[in-house]
Amino acid sequence: MIGLLGKKVGMTQLFDKDGRAIAVTVLRVGPCCVTQIRTETKDGYTAVQLGFEPAKAKHLNKAKVGHLIKSGNTLLRFIREIRTKEIENLEVGSELRVNNFEEGDVVDIVGVTIGKGFQGVVKRHGHKGGEKAHGTKMGREPGSIGSSAFPSRVIKGLKLPGQMGNVQQTTQNLKVMKIDADNDLLLVEGSVPGHDGTYLIIRNALKKGKPKKWKVVKSVSAAARASVSPDEASGSASEASM
Repeated sequence: MIGLLGKKVGMTQLFDKDGRAIAVTVLRVGPCCVTQIRTETKDGYTAVQLGFEPAKAKHLNKAKVGHLIKSGNTLLRFIREIRTKEIENLEVGSELRVNNFEEGDVVDIVGVTIGKGFQGVVKRHGHKGGEKAHGTKMGREPGSIGSSAFPSRVIKGLKLPGQMGNVQQTTQNLKVMKIDADNDLLLVEGSVPGHDGTYLIIRNALKKGKPKKWKVVKSVSAAARASVSPDEASGSASEASM
């Protein structure tokens, strides 16, 4: 399984050969930098840690600044791990771009849904609600949530009002409709979680995806990573604390 990090840009539409409009979501995917590689011998599992979108030190905590400087990468805002066994041609500092995917690929996209605040049962769970006639007291209320004599408690598992949205969600089996490698854009059929600007994880589909290998654009040598001086590291850390 391979994957990249990206950001939701918005939605538009494409037309197929028969003239039918297809709703697509535009994603800005990559460039992503490899910030760490997890191995079975050292960490107990294999994974690759990626970073996306440059950031200033003042917008990151000291732990993240130190980790990125140690790996020899520029400061990056969005960092996530992708579990994969394909780590042979990867090294810390490698750059990965949207060309790891192709038109026709099937992907899973992980993001955080739009938060809608505290909502009632009609909006949150789709309850019908009571009659809107004179004399009724139901309206949009949830109704009975238990009995008084036995068991004298609220029954577990009831659909009640509460926080709606703002949870991690994976949308599976989205088809890649078009790739614009020059602008790092990926167009997928359908919608993805979150509002415009939401950070996303785009992975090769678990159920319908085909095995793929990483395509590394360029790699940073160990000498280049080691060239980051302690003065630069302390300067970036001091900026983060301001």
